[in-house]
Amino acid sequence: MKPLGPIPAGFAAIDGVLAIAGRKATDLVADAGGTPLFVYSRDMLTARVAALRAAMPERLAIHYAVKANPYSPLLQHMLNLVDGFDIASGGELAVVQDAGIDPARVSFAGPGKRDAELASAIAAGVTLNLESEGEASRALAIADRLGVTPKLAIRVNPEFDLKGSGMKMGGGAKPFGVDEERVPALGRRLIEAGADWRGFHIFAGSQALSADAIIETQRQTVALAARLAGEIGAALPKCNLGGGFGIPYFPGDEPVDIAAIGAALAERFADLPDVLRDTAFCIELGRYLVGESGVYLASVVDRKVSHGDVYLVTDGGLHHQLAASGNFGTVVRRNYPSAIATRFAAEVEEEASIVGCLCTPLDRLADKGGFPRADVGDLVAIFCAGAYGASASPAMFLGQGPAGEVLI
Repeated sequence: MKPLGPIPAGFAAIDGVLAIAGRKATDLVADAGGTPLFVYSRDMLTARVAALRAAMPERLAIHYAVKANPYSPLLQHMLNLVDGFDIASGGELAVVQDAGIDPARVSFAGPGKRDAELASAIAAGVTLNLESEGEASRALAIADRLGVTPKLAIRVNPEFDLKGSGMKMGGGAKPFGVDEERVPALGRRLIEAGADWRGFHIFAGSQALSADAIIETQRQTVALAARLAGEIGAALPKCNLGGGFGIPYFPGDEPVDIAAIGAALAERFADLPDVLRDTAFCIELGRYLVGESGVYLASVVDRKVSHGDVYLVTDGGLHHQLAASGNFGTVVRRNYPSAIATRFAAEVEEEASIVGCLCTPLDRLADKGGFPRADVGDLVAIFCAGAYGASASPAMFLGQGPAGEVLI
């Protein structure tokens, strides 16, 4: 049998059935009208942000990266939990506005911003994290045409990256941000043009579980921000330190030590250079805040045996949970935490693979894991489904359509 990833804390069984926020999975599915279904827990979201705040320095603001999960009820719940929201498209700008989020609390990063997206963001008062000198020129011209003073920051492509991160966003040639040696000239140009200078966005990587790696990256980030601000010759209003905090998905993964990160960052803030004395610092987190709060539920529609291997065929699949299938950035496929939701308290009885309904061998949610025996009508649960699930998967592949979503 291949090991399964660790199920996050906070889940229990009621009458042998997986309970999410105190409600049985079977009842949630019945209320929703069937599967597949993403379920997100309000209590787990609230507890995660509270624990993070307790561990981090009071000076540090917490931003939510909307790309992790843009589900509107979830955004509305996060509204009173976090200090800001980071978006990556004009579509996400519309989503946060529809959720009642003040655009003044929003920053917009990402390469390839179209003129219409720039115009909407500038008109709304969103802070733009500029990815290039060309984007800066377009933003200034659009703002001049609109008669609006734009809020402009520079996304910096640092020479370093976040060691051990699942996705490296900095270091070397990247489509993201302005290479650090070109930042001072661009910063002076923005200030001279009369923009509302908002500072830096420095994001070196994501999905890291090593506190030491995150601490070292934050040390380098603060030092780089100080050096670049000094070369620009102006105080730095704000510095987004990026994110990078990962969650345990796979066998052997351990939670990141946020207490150690917070303590190291507090020491860093206690000894800042003069150019950063009044800088507002924030971190930008997505999956760390919401990933473990979500569960993906699907129904077993067929149980079959092929050459002695058991397959539990579900009405779900990679079109909703691309990451769990191993097709979202992983090199070697490993099993996400998963279970038979309707037999959550039962012992392992067999080796089985959980697969979806798509006609591709890539559609595999769990590979030869150990499970209680499951039959047609049972529910399977894929955990760590709160981030990069519904919105990061090809829901329309083979005409399958989207899964349901509910915040409880």
